[in-house]
Amino acid sequence: MRAAIGLWRWRHNPLRRTTDLVEAWVALAAAVLLCLAVPAAGWAAGASANASLQRSARAQLSERVPTVARVIRPADRPAGRQPADVAAEQRLRPSVVADWAAPDGTIHTGTVTTTRQQAHPGATFPLWTDRAGEPVTPPMHPDTARAHALIAGFTVALLAGLLIESGRRLVVHRLMRRRYARLDRAWAQAGPDWGRTGTGS
Repeated sequence: MRAAIGLWRWRHNPLRRTTDLVEAWVALAAAVLLCLAVPAAGWAAGASANASLQRSARAQLSERVPTVARVIRPADRPAGRQPADVAAEQRLRPSVVADWAAPDGTIHTGTVTTTRQQAHPGATFPLWTDRAGEPVTPPMHPDTARAHALIAGFTVALLAGLLIESGRRLVVHRLMRRRYARLDRAWAQAGPDWGRTGTGS
């Protein structure tokens, strides 16, 4: 809005300089880009990221199988690990030895992590495996994919806005330098007689 007002104000102003008009046009162009290009860039980036993440989530869901694991006993402390480090990890995600059924029906046994509430022998907890029955992380949830895509869209929009504003500021900075250079030349041409016209000296 200020850019449009600036253009209108400078239309027939006798004091208007070329750099004033250029600055007003640059401000108007930046305002239009901020209102149109920035949201478009954010939407395009978010839509693209969402489509890619949703495909990844569907692929993970098709490749990973949910099952139920049963705790046999707490896992042994790894060799070379400090007891304090192991204790800290056990408070967050305890490691246990558990068994579970693979997709082909065979029973697998291994060391996995679970919650503290489900770490006692005999407890069961959900576990995701690959087609071979090896433990894997759970597939990405579609809502998580959408959240990541939303963040990506906002990030691209923010970067686009910063790029446009940086470009506008760079152009204005160069215009100011040009104005100051012209002013310096004008003062140099006026010379030491400035202000003494008509004094007879």
